[in-house]
Amino acid sequence: MSFRSAATFLVFLWAGLLTGCASAPVRPAVNPPVGGPPGPNAPTLARMWDAERVSSALSPLVDHAEVRQRLMAIQESGGSLFRVKEEGRSVEDREIWSVSFGRGPFVVLMWSQMHGDEPTATSALFDLYEYVRRHAHEPAVAHLLNQLTVHTVPMLNPDGAERFQRRNVQNIDINRDALDLATPEARLLKSLRDTLNPKVGYNLHNQNWRTTVGPPAKGAAVSLLSVAYDEARSMNDGRLLTKRLGAVIRDSLEPYAMGRLGRYDDSFEPRAFGDQITLAGTPVLLIETGPWPDTQPDPMLVKLNYIALVRSLHALADGSVHQADPARYDSLPENTGGGFHTVIRGVSITRKEGEAPQVTDVGLVGVRRVRVADGKRTALLTLTIGGTGNLGLAASSFNVYGTDKVLAPLALQAAVGMELTLAASALVVPQAPNAPADLMLLTSLGNGRYRVEHVMTSEVVLGVR
Repeated sequence: MSFRSAATFLVFLWAGLLTGCASAPVRPAVNPPVGGPPGPNAPTLARMWDAERVSSALSPLVDHAEVRQRLMAIQESGGSLFRVKEEGRSVEDREIWSVSFGRGPFVVLMWSQMHGDEPTATSALFDLYEYVRRHAHEPAVAHLLNQLTVHTVPMLNPDGAERFQRRNVQNIDINRDALDLATPEARLLKSLRDTLNPKVGYNLHNQNWRTTVGPPAKGAAVSLLSVAYDEARSMNDGRLLTKRLGAVIRDSLEPYAMGRLGRYDDSFEPRAFGDQITLAGTPVLLIETGPWPDTQPDPMLVKLNYIALVRSLHALADGSVHQADPARYDSLPENTGGGFHTVIRGVSITRKEGEAPQVTDVGLVGVRRVRVADGKRTALLTLTIGGTGNLGLAASSFNVYGTDKVLAPLALQAAVGMELTLAASALVVPQAPNAPADLMLLTSLGNGRYRVEHVMTSEVVLGVR
């Protein structure tokens, strides 16, 4: 059997449809409920989140032990409202739990952190649980609990989360394991879908922080995808529902993230879980979280996820999703790339010793990492030189203006305000790809003397636990 034939066979086997036809029929989604008290609007939810949030301030530091502790507390204090269940174990024998609430006929499945270094939605789910706990007896939430049964998996890849890495401990991308099912985490997710037969799924991720939308180009804080189930990107009731949910989320988030909401290309990817789950009859909405222009981006990004989840669940429960215009989803700008954490604009740099300096822009790429050592988790921001040249149209979370300044490699023990004598060779900026961004911005005082105006390091500690 050829590779292409084998892949086609696996696609149909996954969906239980060994028909040999060109595209698999997809069961139409059961319509969401109609009517009922509306849930809080986005501004109200934003204020509620500010007052009631329980999530950690720094999502990358959330590990399996914290998830266990939080879930045990929910189980002990939630009474009959929440059902916490161990669904299985990871390769390294860490528990993978589900948390469920509601008793309605319309079943929803959400899963987060199938990539271990994508933690934002995990934090938002704990704020969602707290919202339900606090407001369960209010009419809108009581109605939600009567109309929906919501199943969530807050951390699907605990081994990856422990290392803050995308893949699981087998070095397999779980989100590309929907056909082979070589990982226990993938088998668990497929089993959940097949057992619960949910009417809609939420696939919760973080995206590369270089992802942008525009023009004008800005970092994409949240990107959505109504997942396709075939190469033709056919429409059915399920895809219409996820587009309407995307419209609800767009309308809810735009007041807080105007120009920072995007849409993914909807090409069919047969190895991906969202595509296979949609093919099997559960339409999936992908929510990807990206950068935010703040030195502490996590709180705002978690808040955006919280508003998106709560508003869309209420729209399903009260039927207002039926009034959402799918064109609002379709008209979202498509994601692009090439964004920077920081752009140093209009600065003088020397590329090679002996060459004249040039005034140009320098883009720094930021990546968040977690270092685990001596029983501690340290969240880090690492910065590298990602490009030089005219970056006038490039998106950046931060700008440093280098007019009449000189950029140079960071001198040992240099500090802002210090005056240094530097040879010409000490001014040459590294040109190697991904060179560490240990840099300083200088004012020339003449005769090889410089004053340090700004210092940048390639590694910034964000928090320790």
